[in-house]
Amino acid sequence: MGEEAQSRIVELDIHGTKQAFDVDDPNLPEWIDEEALTSGGYPYKKKLKEDDYLDELKKLQIELIKVQFWLQSTGKRVMALFEGRDAAGKGGSIAATSAHMNPRLARVVALTKPTDREAGQWYFQRYVAQFPTAGEFVLFDRSWYNRAGVEPIMGFCTPKQYEQFLKQAPQMEKLIVQDGILFFKFYLDIGREMQLKRFHDRRHDPRAVWKLSSMDIAALPKWKEYSEKRDRMLKDTHTDYAPWTVIRANDKRRARLNLMRHILPTLDYDGKDKKAIGEIDDKILSVGPAVLK
Repeated sequence: MGEEAQSRIVELDIHGTKQAFDVDDPNLPEWIDEEALTSGGYPYKKKLKEDDYLDELKKLQIELIKVQFWLQSTGKRVMALFEGRDAAGKGGSIAATSAHMNPRLARVVALTKPTDREAGQWYFQRYVAQFPTAGEFVLFDRSWYNRAGVEPIMGFCTPKQYEQFLKQAPQMEKLIVQDGILFFKFYLDIGREMQLKRFHDRRHDPRAVWKLSSMDIAALPKWKEYSEKRDRMLKDTHTDYAPWTVIRANDKRRARLNLMRHILPTLDYDGKDKKAIGEIDDKILSVGPAVLK
């Protein structure tokens, strides 16, 4: 499988108990399988049925096409960023949201490691270059919030840079909103056993193994550190003008439907079908960081 999928056994502290996790073992441990869906306090014991999901998804995707026509006719701009732990479902949520939109106007941004030139620039500069122009819907698969999580934990920035970022991010986002961009920030939250299950699934699916990196494995023992950085990020950068929307994402189907149901009512597009949009499940979606306390 190459360097990105090297064998590695990691000893983890799971709720005060030491557990060994071998991502290369084709058999998923029972303690992960049994606890995955309800891990992290997830409120449902079963996933949403696929037929129900697909029926609701189709209705919401039709509404998103209406949004795209509205953006083209008005020149409005929408920007949504998706954050969360590795395997939280960011890419899948973005794909479901943009699946039937015109890809020339619904653009996904997933930036790689900064070049030497970008590393010497203002931290936000390379992200600003990707902001939407008139009529565009831009979706960020991770964003400048790398500096609030993975970078300080993995030593890719200094403590001073981290603290400076937490002060600057709300200031920069105020400018985004003041310029008229319709701005959404989603944090997809999953439980620990669910993350382990998804890592295992990736490792043993030849179509998805590329998604599992050595960095993912290295981060596994740092669950507590990531939780602390998550809480600080949500607390320090949640504002009235650029709030965090937190989605419990152990069930990808419920997560995707609810984030679309959050976006659509806020946009003043023509032909809006409120019945098709449906109601948000407040067990799944909350605004602000309090839900994770």
